[in-house]
Amino acid sequence: MKKQPHFLYKAVEDKTIVWFENNNEYLVLENTTADILKRLSKGITVKEIATALAKKLTVPLDKTIDFVLDLERKIYAPKTSIDSKVVNDYRDVKKPKLFEFTKYYKINNLVFKVEFSSEYELYLVHPKFAHLEVENSNNTSFTFTVFLNNNYVFFYVDKNFIGAWSKKEIHFFQGKFSMELIQKIHKKEESEWLGVFHASAVSNGKKSILFLGDSGNGKSTSLALLQGNGFTCLADDFVPIDATKKDVYSFPASISIKKNSLDALLPLYPELENSAEYHFKRLNKIVRYLKPNNNNFSSHLPCKDLVFIKYEKDADLICKKISKIDAFQQLVPDSWLSPLKENSEVFLEWFTTLNCYQITYSENKKMISTVSQIFNNEL
Repeated sequence: MKKQPHFLYKAVEDKTIVWFENNNEYLVLENTTADILKRLSKGITVKEIATALAKKLTVPLDKTIDFVLDLERKIYAPKTSIDSKVVNDYRDVKKPKLFEFTKYYKINNLVFKVEFSSEYELYLVHPKFAHLEVENSNNTSFTFTVFLNNNYVFFYVDKNFIGAWSKKEIHFFQGKFSMELIQKIHKKEESEWLGVFHASAVSNGKKSILFLGDSGNGKSTSLALLQGNGFTCLADDFVPIDATKKDVYSFPASISIKKNSLDALLPLYPELENSAEYHFKRLNKIVRYLKPNNNNFSSHLPCKDLVFIKYEKDADLICKKISKIDAFQQLVPDSWLSPLKENSEVFLEWFTTLNCYQITYSENKKMISTVSQIFNNEL
């Protein structure tokens, strides 16, 4: 008898979200399909399932048998993809003795010493954290070491090897660097996080709201506008949520500002006029960085609202609730979600409690007013 994979099921609206433990994947299924999957996982035969389905749907048995067999093949087929990564324990790789750049970043009461072997590695990290830089410190809390060897970026925390990534995988290195930061700042291991979301998080001091949307839709610009109008930036681009409290936790990176947002933001932030520009060729974008107004990077707040936001020139403001299923299918692909079963269960429970909105706007004041209404439960 073949070993059955493990699943979690969560009914949401008129669909079922299924989590697959073997590959940490979430799928949205029709309820009938999810029910077949449950029966297969319990060891009920294909013929029994197909017979019941044929009777329920009044279709020929051979059609339902084909359908169930096809589903079974898709779910239980062994993975055929070959991992292209070369297995390497990196024992022959030695850390450089000299580093071209050493930076010190102070976050709350912690000082992070970060060593970079060249300008290339510095460019991958420093722009987002430059506002945290302090002078040389004798009271270093942690040492992060980043260096290039054979076109791979290597990353150590203190003396512990964290990983190595090719230049095509730089975003994975940057994600891991950020993950190591939040573990140290908030004193939580990776297993204690529910997930990390590609979003912007803003707070009113009592709770938080996540802004989501495709790149270029205005997440960071909306966050900067709100920050300039009495709200607090909790995190931009990298939003961690813990598995115990299900709170959004602070992340100390700067807010990334694209060129086409400058006109709207310069009245609030004149310092952007002369701030450095960074050209990220892989992402085909030029950005400047804005210091977040958060003075306590230990802070964390509950979140009950997801807002998919989109700036659209000359558009009338539209704010409407959207289905949780639509929100889920937009949220998950760009997120890191914990592979642990207990955390996946908490994530599904947490998600079903959220209010999900879509805001399209062109006038900043109207957007700010609408977000205030969401914070005050007035919508």
